[in-house]
Amino acid sequence: MVSVGGAFAQELIPAAYVPAPVGINLVSLAVANNRGEISFDPSGPIDDASGEILISTLSYGRTLGLFGRAASVTVVMPYVVGNLEGRYLGEPADARRSGTADAVARLGINLYGAPAMSPEEFATNRMKTLLGASVTISAPTGQYDPNRLINIGTNRWSVKTQLAVVRAVGKWSFDGYAGVTLFSTNTDFAGGVDREQDPIYSSQFHVRYLFRSDLWGAADANFWYGGRTTVDGVQSDDLQANSRVGLTLLWRVAPKHSLRFAVSRGALTRVGGDFVSFGVSYGYNWRTAR
Repeated sequence: MVSVGGAFAQELIPAAYVPAPVGINLVSLAVANNRGEISFDPSGPIDDASGEILISTLSYGRTLGLFGRAASVTVVMPYVVGNLEGRYLGEPADARRSGTADAVARLGINLYGAPAMSPEEFATNRMKTLLGASVTISAPTGQYDPNRLINIGTNRWSVKTQLAVVRAVGKWSFDGYAGVTLFSTNTDFAGGVDREQDPIYSSQFHVRYLFRSDLWGAADANFWYGGRTTVDGVQSDDLQANSRVGLTLLWRVAPKHSLRFAVSRGALTRVGGDFVSFGVSYGYNWRTAR
């Protein structure tokens, strides 16, 4: 089984813990195209697989003060269009899926280096070292059919906890994240059997450079390990040990408008999608009262 929706471990998100003044709202629309080969459990019925997956996301986020610290909440609604082809039991086969993927909600907080601030306080603050944490929950809201091996939704809950350290040195910033994702059991997999998944341990690293006040770029890399599945009591040979590298550019085209461009590719793929990805997003922000 494969879900054509995005996975937490594959994220490459620089500046995810950079704070903003309390009361900032951000609406973002993003589109990412992913194309490449897909590696399944070698003992499974699918091989020689490849695909093209278009993921569109609408998200809303808001900054707030939590226990006197800078914090944020974000809700993401994805929509996926996927075209996959390969060989099933040795015969040519293809699958086309389109629909909503699992909804995601995230709460992030800066534990050190960034108290809750007004715009005036934020303008004079010189942050050097930040320590942040977040919890991200994925709900089983995506399109799912237990009679299909390939779905958009996962029919289970997952929770990712993450710690982050950010260090600013002049125009340079260095981000490091470490996280773990836990999964509930899909009790209606492939016609009604249980599918369990081990935790996935993940890390991200980003080096950002501020070209000017409205433009920054980043070099990105990640690595994730784990996630071996067990179906109806039988363990699969689908341990993940994967990595991606990429580049990100963010341009604030006007005080309330921004564009983000991202490109990435698989650097190491044992099981999963070895994709080349291109993405662009537009964001609009405004401030409301605390």
